[in-house]
Amino acid sequence: MNTSSRFAFAVHVLALLSLQQGVPLSSEMIAGSVNTNPALIRRLLSMLAEAGLTSSQLGAGGGALLARPAQEITLLEIYRAVDDAQLFAMHREEPNPACMVGRNIQVVLRGIIDEAQQAMEASLAARTLADASADVVKAERARERKRRSTA
Repeated sequence: MNTSSRFAFAVHVLALLSLQQGVPLSSEMIAGSVNTNPALIRRLLSMLAEAGLTSSQLGAGGGALLARPAQEITLLEIYRAVDDAQLFAMHREEPNPACMVGRNIQVVLRGIIDEAQQAMEASLAARTLADASADVVKAERARERKRRSTA
């Protein structure tokens, strides 16, 4: 069982781009912030570009840019651009039909999982990339205040 980190990486990348105020960033610069491989960032940027969330500026000083203003990009759009998986997965193998729980658990879980997925998507739809970027700035200011007060 594993969990995808693509959504977290994508929000990180897009928040970084949103705070650059139109200055393009190379995949190497972005990878340095995310602390990952530039090739992974290029694959992620490709997915985000396909969804209309980023664009590329070619040539010297080129790199990735937001394709739309951050306040027009919902976190749900980002999630759907990079992660098509359901929040929770069902059994990989069919449960035992000779067992009362095995016979019925899939139907029970499907309703629960669908409800959880809808709640998660509603929460992501209500927040924008601009909200996440503003929260990054607030967190940095709080961290700096705390650092100064303990110095």
